[in-house]
Amino acid sequence: MTGGFRHLADEVIHRGYIITLASGSFEAPDGTRFQRDIVRHPGAVSVVPLHDDGTVTLVRQYRAALDCELLEIPAGKRDVEGEPTELTASRELAEEVGFRAGRLELLAEFVNSAGFTDERSWVYLGRDLESVPLDRQGIEEQHLRVERFPLAEVPAMIADGRLIDAKSIIGLTLAMQRLGVGGV
Repeated sequence: MTGGFRHLADEVIHRGYIITLASGSFEAPDGTRFQRDIVRHPGAVSVVPLHDDGTVTLVRQYRAALDCELLEIPAGKRDVEGEPTELTASRELAEEVGFRAGRLELLAEFVNSAGFTDERSWVYLGRDLESVPLDRQGIEEQHLRVERFPLAEVPAMIADGRLIDAKSIIGLTLAMQRLGVGGV
């Protein structure tokens, strides 16, 4: 559904390793034409790795765009064209934290920032975890730290600012809701 809006064309301004910056041309229902800057992104997946003891594995990773480390659920971009999101999620979980989930359950699909990017994200709950070899890919991944926290501690972590990453807040909150943890 477009409400009568039409996407006419994109002019590529920059094509990078992950993203493409485009100037999009559009037409409103009344015929008015307008431009919008759009970041084209292949999308991303993330996983809430839940352990039998009620803890979750998170990563503390440097994020260049913010110039700081963030506490996050394991995640990665959809950089293999056509790969199903479940397979990408499994691969990223193994690469970053060395786990394979016996069960992956989709918690949500969402858009990250609809005002300027077409990026979509899928977040999964990973259960029945078993250890597998790490295969960290990027420089940030090679220096990330793996940490475990009780799932029930998540609301306090959000409230006090230890957890500010949107995909992680969404995934962890939905995992708590699905599992009936903490009255969410």
